[in-house]
Amino acid sequence: MPSLKVTDATFARAVIDAGLPVFVDFWADWCGPCHAVAPLLEDLADELQGRVIVAKLNIDENPDTTALQDIHSVPTFKIFKNGELAAQDIGAYTKDALRAWILETIA
Repeated sequence: MPSLKVTDATFARAVIDAGLPVFVDFWADWCGPCHAVAPLLEDLADELQGRVIVAKLNIDENPDTTALQDIHSVPTFKIFKNGELAAQDIGAYTKDALRAWILETIA
């Protein structure tokens, strides 16, 4: 399953009200590290299907959610569990490190 594109209009329903934990990648088109981790996130979306939803939000196209979520650097990663923020971090990771962080957080 590919990652889920979320927007200002869909964030609450897709992330906060989701039945599964949600990993959100806050990214921007001009961000080199964001492009570096993008294929890793697509792999993880497939690998972790049914356990976690991998979502992506473009900060330049969605300023309201970007401000509400207090995003100042990209890539920023947040994990929501039961509608609540469970973890967050900033920066590029390897796929193994991302997988381990996600699985530890949603356990």
